[in-house]
Amino acid sequence: MSNWNMTRALGAATIVISLAATAALAQQPSRIRGQIEKADGAMLSVKTNDGKMVMVKVADDVRLSSLAKTTLADIKGDSYIGVAGMARPDGSIEAFSIHVLLPAARGNGEGERPWDAKAGSTMTNAYLESSVASADGHTLMVKYKGSEKKIIVTPTTVLAQAGPADKSELKPGAQIIIMAAVKQPDDSYLAKVIYVGRGVKPAM
Repeated sequence: MSNWNMTRALGAATIVISLAATAALAQQPSRIRGQIEKADGAMLSVKTNDGKMVMVKVADDVRLSSLAKTTLADIKGDSYIGVAGMARPDGSIEAFSIHVLLPAARGNGEGERPWDAKAGSTMTNAYLESSVASADGHTLMVKYKGSEKKIIVTPTTVLAQAGPADKSELKPGAQIIIMAAVKQPDDSYLAKVIYVGRGVKPAM
């Protein structure tokens, strides 16, 4: 094969790989946070927290949960919780959202990972070990995969309890977070996992 033909072949291969990578990226689930503006059957018009309008189709097999306001007193020992927060210099996490997960979700996603609610935020799914009042708010000790983490709860931390929900709650005015949204060829999204707020705006 001549150098020219080889260059053409390599160029074509690069384009194919690039297109495949772009298509694969488009299929990656993403998170959408916002308010339902309109509901037409399974199609939702959602105004995202950053002001954009997106069309969302609720999957037939969607996993739908509610988030209701709760208190620290209701978060019992060994509860499995999700903590969205920001790392402090001492290695602790200052939580801006804590939600108690459903019993069926115990162990799912256990550990700490980057999160997209705020720049530099993390999500920690862990088991509650202890809860005590402290000088700077309230301190939780959580455990996951053989590790421990100190969680600082402040007066602005949103506390919520996950529970079952019904598709009838997906109506205008509802505050939601879609945890697994797959972008479709027409730029809409297919929602596979949704949390809907009940008197509380999902903050994670």
